Amino acid sequence: MLAYRATIDVPRELVQYVARLLHAERRALGTRRKARALTCFYQALFVLVWFRKQEDLTLLGAGFGISRATAYRYRDEGIAVLAAQARDLHTVLRRAAADGWSHVILDGKLFDCDRLTETTISIKGETIDAWYSGKHRDFGANIQAIMRPDGLPIWTSAAMPGHLHDTSCARELGITAALNWSAAELGLPALADSGYEGTGHGIKTPTKQPADGKPLAIDNRARNRLLRGMRWQGERGFAILIGRWKALRHTSISPRRIGDLVAAALHLTHFEYKYLPEPW
Repeated sequence: MLAYRATIDVPRELVQYVARLLHAERRALGTRRKARALTCFYQALFVLVWFRKQEDLTLLGAGFGISRATAYRYRDEGIAVLAAQARDLHTVLRRAAADGWSHVILDGKLFDCDRLTETTISIKGETIDAWYSGKHRDFGANIQAIMRPDGLPIWTSAAMPGHLHDTSCARELGITAALNWSAAELGLPALADSGYEGTGHGIKTPTKQPADGKPLAIDNRARNRLLRGMRWQGERGFAILIGRWKALRHTSISPRRIGDLVAAALHLTHFEYKYLPEPW
């Protein structure tokens, strides 16, 4: 097997930051010095290369001089320490309000994963694939996210089975309750698409077309256009994460851990944003 030199377009400060997190984790575990195959710096670099390029872990590990099993263990450890830095939703909403943002944007996305055999019972009493989305016709985990008005994602949820609707996920995870609270207590409403209709006063959704086929009133059409003009940046939030970190485009890890994977990528993005204000 031959090795070759390569580069990665992430700030050195980000590698050093992840290395500090890994160092703290090793100290907490009581790991002896020089007992690991890689130093904290090179483990951090290894984790960031995987996030950025999604290279095969066996080959990537060989390039760093570690075994396949060690590569998977180091990757998972990196995801865990980064995901542990995530803040709870109420703290994030308070920070957004304190920073002077007028609103936030709520959106959901199916993160692609390998096919699974796990099943569940649908509302019709039928046995279905738990992680299969009929809407997207693919397997994946449903992740809910909160974005700032400029499109930067500031919070992501735990992973929910792909067969669930965005509204069901948002309610079960307590997102709708938190957003209604922020609208009432912080003056920070949320904008969302029509799929979140009926989730509360604090979540503003477009007015749907009347069932009788009559056209919407002109004031409702104007409101819908205004909401679309303010909400489109929410799509940019997921594009930032997936465009920057290729590991999110398709994963073979357990879908229940995809929430940690996305949270880790979000934390990397926030740190990197300080050094690359507009890298996308």
